[in-house]
Amino acid sequence: MNLGERASGFRFLIRDRDGKFTTAFDGVFAGNGTRVIRTPVRSPRANEFAERFVGTLRRECLDHVLILGERHLCKILPEYARHYNGHRPLQPLSRSPRSGSLARPSTSPPGSSAGKSWTA
Repeated sequence: MNLGERASGFRFLIRDRDGKFTTAFDGVFAGNGTRVIRTPVRSPRANEFAERFVGTLRRECLDHVLILGERHLCKILPEYARHYNGHRPLQPLSRSPRSGSLARPSTSPPGSSAGKSWTA
């Protein structure tokens, strides 16, 4: 199965306003019933979360795994998404890795070594 066979199932195409995307490019997708959505003008941060995830996926997963086909890719991607959204032990000390909320230092008298522990 190639992209041409699956294109009729796409509902949206989100793209930036680069000049390389012409009206003919949009027309190809509009002909399949796909709605073309352009990112806002002068908004470089409009797509930053998706770009960061895709970049991380490429660097941490796809650069290290030899994908053997579409079925293999469909098995790898959900597994990596669980890893990406789950517990990551290398969070900064000021963040709780489970909840994503800021951790608070425990209260203790000034100068004591007990004040070094962190609680969520």
